[in-house]
Amino acid sequence: FLDEITDVSLQTQAKLLRVLQEHELERLGSNRTLRVDVRIVAATNKDLTREIAEGRFREDLYYRLNVMSIKIPPLREREGDLELLANFFLRKYSSDLGKKVTRIDPAALRLLESHSWPGNIRELENAVERAIIMAETDAITPRDLHLPVTRKPEEDTGSVVRIPPGGIQWEEVEKDLILQALNMGGWVQ
Repeated sequence: FLDEITDVSLQTQAKLLRVLQEHELERLGSNRTLRVDVRIVAATNKDLTREIAEGRFREDLYYRLNVMSIKIPPLREREGDLELLANFFLRKYSSDLGKKVTRIDPAALRLLESHSWPGNIRELENAVERAIIMAETDAITPRDLHLPVTRKPEEDTGSVVRIPPGGIQWEEVEKDLILQALNMGGWVQ
């Protein structure tokens, strides 16, 4: 797996292309040629056609690697995945850190869902890990989340109030507004 393939130098791209075409390589410091049979999975968040046009990525390597292309939208466009991923990271890091944090409070989940995630899944992973470290109970609460103030593009047009089908409970609205204000102010009261 080659992550961020566009960050590979042109010289290294040429060497990689040779390995893929010839199915051969030589280890550093060796003069013996080894036969290889490999499958490569490469990832990037850049537009490869633009990188090729601007001379930063080899066109021949692009065609060699681009047998099958899978485009995965950023986390901010896959809201249904956020809760699943957050809970996956919750289980992983609770175990790794030896903490008994077992759930995400609904208000904290709403806060996670309101964030635009410019750092994508890596940012979510770090946010959940940090929240587990900060958690004082068995649940991640909004207080445990220290997200930078960002907004989803569709929320930049002003305040929007959505009334759920079951109506509104004033206590929940008040709690959400207080949490949003605290988050926007970096939890400075």
